[in-house]
Formats: sequence, structure tokens, C-alpha cells
Amino acid sequence: MGEWSGVALGRAREAVSQEAWGDAYRALDALDHGRLDADDYAALADAAWWTSRIEESVAARTKAYAGYAARGDARQAGYSAWMLFYEHRLAGRTASAAGWLHRAREQLGVEPECVEQCYIAWADAEEAQERGDFGAATDHARGMGEIAERCGSADLLALSRLARAGVLVAGGRVAEGLELLDEAICAATAGELSAFFTGWTYCLGLMRCMACADFARAAEWTDAAMAWCAAMPQENNFRGLCRVHRVEVLELRGGWARAATEAVRTCEELLPQDASIAAGAVYLVGEIQRRRGEFAAAETSYARAHGLGLDPQPGRALLLLAQGRAAAAEAAVDVALASGTEGRSVLGRVRLLAAQTEISLALGRLDRAGAAADELTGLAQEWRRRRRSDRTPVHAAAAAAAGAVAFARGDPGRALPLLHRALELWLELGVPYEVAQVRMTLAAAERVAGDEESARLELRAAHAAFEKLGAVPDARRAAALLRLPGQLTAREVDVLRLVAAGRSNRAIAAELTISEHTVGRHLNNIFAKIDVSSRAAATAYAYTHGLM
Repeated sequence: MGEWSGVALGRAREAVSQEAWGDAYRALDALDHGRLDADDYAALADAAWWTSRIEESVAARTKAYAGYAARGDARQAGYSAWMLFYEHRLAGRTASAAGWLHRAREQLGVEPECVEQCYIAWADAEEAQERGDFGAATDHARGMGEIAERCGSADLLALSRLARAGVLVAGGRVAEGLELLDEAICAATAGELSAFFTGWTYCLGLMRCMACADFARAAEWTDAAMAWCAAMPQENNFRGLCRVHRVEVLELRGGWARAATEAVRTCEELLPQDASIAAGAVYLVGEIQRRRGEFAAAETSYARAHGLGLDPQPGRALLLLAQGRAAAAEAAVDVALASGTEGRSVLGRVRLLAAQTEISLALGRLDRAGAAADELTGLAQEWRRRRRSDRTPVHAAAAAAAGAVAFARGDPGRALPLLHRALELWLELGVPYEVAQVRMTLAAAERVAGDEESARLELRAAHAAFEKLGAVPDARRAAALLRLPGQLTAREVDVLRLVAAGRSNRAIAAELTISEHTVGRHLNNIFAKIDVSSRAAATAYAYTHGLM
């Protein structure tokens, strides 16, 4: 038995050396764990991590730490302690994480300079960044890079650049941060890093890229990350982490069917070990379902995302609006904005403010819509300074909101240039759903300005885009507008305008000198023709489509 165990252990170690992590896990797990040494436990921890057995990884690495500490190997003990800190932190166990970080400092603090001390410098940089001391954070991140260079570690040099990039972005120097992200990702795409650090670099780089709302980089890097994942063994824990960003890019670029399929795979790969990231994929599925008109399915997806720890806004608020529950939608988005559920992402804040603008316009609250649009404009001005560009999603959303508000206020002369700029930017950014939405508002403004031909061109383009995407409710609205004025009679348009102005049936009857029964009949016809089921939804339609 002892000889067989020795042969089996040799095979397991060979699998580890070849990074065949599935084989390594199965071989090491089958052995008598009591006979494994610290290096074998560390290998088992790595193999368990790569094959998505996170708690087994933590248990094995804890034993590896004990073995290294017992034999006086401070460097390996320190590294093991730091990895345990990182894994516990990702799992949300902050007290355990803090304890392991303290042990890592103890083990590595008295050692001569070594590459493992890069991890302590990284933790110091993140702590300084958390408390807003960006000068100290930069110093720690630079120190990490200097140690990595002196020790000849390309892996940790790339991570040091990611750390510095994170500090720069958090401190408002977004353009400089993105340049450092480019350097780090370049090392990954060039094959200069080990497998673990390649995956780590892609994962952190993509997270920071999306936080900066840089869709072009995100698209390029997710392609590279998924190509790398495809070349790796099937058992690869980075696959789900990279795929969640792929889902984001596909959803933005209009590949909704593929995005939904990829999102399901993402959840399978990430749950239960990383529910918070999986929640993002579930939310995106809800967004696609809402835009397709699958409201019940969207509600289920938003509820699931909420259960996984993500506040599903502004999607859920926009779903309430689409269901004709505008007041509830307004309350939901107001709470989200007040509570800061968008986190530190500028794009999260932008999306909430854009939704607040849309909902406020639907309710006829022009002052509130204007305030939200003004805040978006202020964010865009600040983002231009940070990003050194005025051609970002922030600027596109701000122009679209400001244009919609100007149009609702009866100022097509101001609305048209803003909407044309929003259209230009969304086209450049390659986000087809937003392009089509802006075309709808632009068509309404052009129609009011008397340019019927341009309005019909925009409506046709919007309708074609919505059809291609599968955005059924939007496609129906575009088709209905293409049939105007025949779709709604002149009297129906009068009734709809008064409904949008907040008049009751009795008041409308008095103003138009018709009976309340006739008003009700007109409303039934209007609701059927524009595919809505409530006065609030009809009001939203009137504002959005230039009938006010």
C-alpha cells in the first residue's frame, strides 16, 4: 500500500507540474491526506481552486500554512496566509480575512526582500485607497512594482500595474489608469504571465474597464480573455469570471440571444462560490427579457438577482414603468439613487439618472426630469476631465436625457442638436438599443419641427433595429408611429394629450364637448392601438413620441 501510495503521489505531483488541475485534484484527493506535506497541501489547494471547489481550497491551504509555519518557511507561510486572506475576503468573511492578513504580515515582515512581499504592498495600497489616501496608495503600488522588477516577477509586475490603475481611477485620473490597464492586459495577451496570473489580470482588468464605462476596451479584452479560457483545460475557475464580462458586452452590442445563453453558463460556473458576480449575469437576463416584452420572466430574473445580493435597478423600475406603474417606478429609482446602490461605478449612476429622467417625463414631472438630466450633464463634464474624452457612454446618456427634456418642454430647437449628438455617440459606441431609443425621440422632435421625412427615416431605422434585437414592445411602438396619423385619429390624439396632461375623463369630456362615455371609448381604442393598459403608460407614450 505504501509503495502504491508513493507511485500515486508521484503521478499527482506530475499532474500539478503540468497544471492538469482536474487530474491533480482527483489524484491528490484520493490519497491519505495525513501523509501529504505542506507543498502537497498547497498543490491540492490550487487544484481545488481551479476546479471551483473553493471551500476545499481554503481547507487545504490552511493545512499548507500550518506545515510551512511549522518548518520555518516564512515566505511560503506568508504567501499561504495572504491567499487565505484573499479567499476569505472574496467570500465576505472579513474578520477571518483580517486575521490571515495579519499572519501574512508577521511571516513576511521580518524577511529580507522577496517577491511575496508584493502581496503585502498590494494590501497596503488597497487599504490606503479605501480610506481615500491616494498618495499613500500610489506609493505602496509603486513599491509593489519595484519589488516585482528587482525579483524578476512578470506576474506581480502586471498586478502592480493593475493596483496602480485602480488607485488612479479611484482618484479621478481615469485616462492614466486605463493606460496602465493596457500595459497589464498586454502582458496577459502576449503570453508573458503564468496561467493563474493571466486569469487574474483579465478578471481584474475587465472589472476596472467596465467600471470606467469603456465599452471598446471591454469588447476587445473579453474576446482575448475568452480565447484564453477556450485554450485552457475545461476545469478553469476563471472561465465563469471572464464570461460574466462577455455577457455584459454581448448585451450592450445587441447579441441578446447569445448573451442570455452565456449568462446561464456563467451562473452554472460561478454558483455557489461567487453568487455576487453571478447576480450580475442574472440581472442582465432580466434586462433582455424586459426589452423583449417578457415582463413576467423579467420580474423573476430581477427577484433572483436581488436574492443573490444585487439591487436590480434601474431595470426593475423601468419594468414597473412598462407595466403602467409609473408612481411605483419613480419611488423605486428614487430609493436606489438615495441609497447609492450603484456602488462606485459611474455607469451605474448614469443608468439610474437616465431611468429617473424617463420615468419623470412619463409622469409629466418636468422639473424632476430636468434635475436628473442636469446631474447627468454635470457627470459628463466631470467625466470629460477624468477620461480626457467627451465621446463616452456618459456623454451619450447625458445628451439623450437633456434632449428628451428639452423636447418635453416644447423646445425642439434645443432638443434636436442634443439628440443628434446622442445618436452620433451611441452609434460610435456600437450600442444598438440605445441608438434606436434615441432615434424614437429624435423622430418625435423632427415631426414637431415639421420635418416629417426625417422623422420617418429615423422611425424606420429604429423599427428595423428593434425588430433585429427582438425588442417587441419598442418595435410595435415604432410601427404604430410609422402609421400615424392614420393609427390614431385626430380626436384620439386630442384625448391622449389631455390624459397626458393629467385630466380626468370628466374634464376631458367638458373640454372637448363630448360625453364621458365617448371619452372612455376613445381611451379603449387608444390603449389598443398603442399597446398599453393604463393611463400612466399612455402618458409615457405621449411624452416619448411627441404627441404633447
